Amino acid sequence: MTRTTTHRRIAALLLALGLVLGAASPAAAQTQAWQCAPFARMISGLQLFGAAASWWGQAVGKYMQGSTPRIGSVLVFKATEGMRSGHVATVSQIVSDRIIKVTHANWSIINGRRGQVERDVTVVDASEKGDWSKVRVWYKPINDIGIKSYPVYGFIYAGAKAAAAAVEAPRLALETKSL
Repeated sequence: MTRTTTHRRIAALLLALGLVLGAASPAAAQTQAWQCAPFARMISGLQLFGAAASWWGQAVGKYMQGSTPRIGSVLVFKATEGMRSGHVATVSQIVSDRIIKVTHANWSIINGRRGQVERDVTVVDASEKGDWSKVRVWYKPINDIGIKSYPVYGFIYAGAKAAAAAVEAPRLALETKSL
């Protein structure tokens, strides 16, 4: 990818994020509902589609995958009875070898509704072996890490500087908005 293409991609992502995170009217922003997959695609730059759990299989041969979190990578949750499409979340910070922060959509019920974006949410590796095969996730209604552990496939690595820059965009947008 050329430097110009990368810059255009980052500019497009930042423009889209600006629209999502506040450039639209406050009323429009409050009615916006996001599913996790389209939001993660926009934030990470990964070109994967469909149900979140299907991203793991789609990424084979297209993107690198692994069990170690990296900033800009996408954590892919397996489908479960209670979460039939799985879930995806973009890693925004590495706190320790067993704690990360993610930015994702449509996880917590906030103000009585789903489909909202949460930034820098804590995710804890709950696996017995420390291999990120199960996680627990911050849940806003209880203001704490949830008690349920969710099985995950692992992390899909975007592999581009644009992905890491896009992960920082929500924070930058909020900082700019508060100035």
